[in-house]
Amino acid sequence: MYVVMGATGHVGRAVVDALSDAGENVTAIVHQASHAGDLQNKGIAIVEADVRDVDALRAAFRRGRRAFLLNPPAATSTDTDREEHATARAIVAALDGSGLEKVVVESAYGAQSGERIGDLSVLYDLEQALLNQPIPVTIQRAAYYMSNWDATLDQAKDGTLPTMFPADLKIPMVAPADLGRAAAQRLRELPRVEEPHYVEGPERYSANDVAAAFAAALGKAVTVQVTPRDLWVDAYRALGFSDAAADSYARMTAVSVDDGFDMPTAPERGETTLTAYINALVTKAGGRSHD
Repeated sequence: MYVVMGATGHVGRAVVDALSDAGENVTAIVHQASHAGDLQNKGIAIVEADVRDVDALRAAFRRGRRAFLLNPPAATSTDTDREEHATARAIVAALDGSGLEKVVVESAYGAQSGERIGDLSVLYDLEQALLNQPIPVTIQRAAYYMSNWDATLDQAKDGTLPTMFPADLKIPMVAPADLGRAAAQRLRELPRVEEPHYVEGPERYSANDVAAAFAAALGKAVTVQVTPRDLWVDAYRALGFSDAAADSYARMTAVSVDDGFDMPTAPERGETTLTAYINALVTKAGGRSHD
């Protein structure tokens, strides 16, 4: 039996699907069972647990032998670094006495020590805490999620693609489905501690490539609109981020851009191209623009 956190999100759901399609028994940990109806219809066991409730989370882990761990993103209206460090600590605490024989944790390219650099430092600290407890852990470091571009669909329909990345900067990106398949494979392997496992798509892409993919899928021109670095914090605030979260996300973006997204030389490569991902996104949303 496998236990999967974040089962109603992009990556957690992909892990559930990959394991289920392989014939494995899966228990999905969700924050609200009312949001997991389609998982129940698929025959997936559902456990409702707040990630901060260590006892409830430990009880959920005890339903399986191996678990996929995912630290949920905090609401951007809060101090995201503080909130996500708290949930990460709860996840690690819940492993004590869980009886698990192996865990796979979702991390990110560029995870590193530091102060207030968002996921990069939060996930690095989670990695280190997991390596310092007795259950064998595999760290899966994911490239920039293609699903991060989902929120720009409406603006793309209006002809612009907002981004903080230099328009021509090629970065590793990956589809959640490919991360799910990779994590499912790691979960099914023999328990062992290993170096971080990097996963990205079949090639690297720029914001210009994303705009071109949207343009082809929508049947209209889409132009990249780069936000200058000195306006990043204000741009995040305009999206409803707290002052603390806006500062943290801006610092994370700067580190990622300046360090080249920590691109490894031999990552595992998924099969989903950016074009295929954007085409599916546009189709699901209702197809080509008719403007």
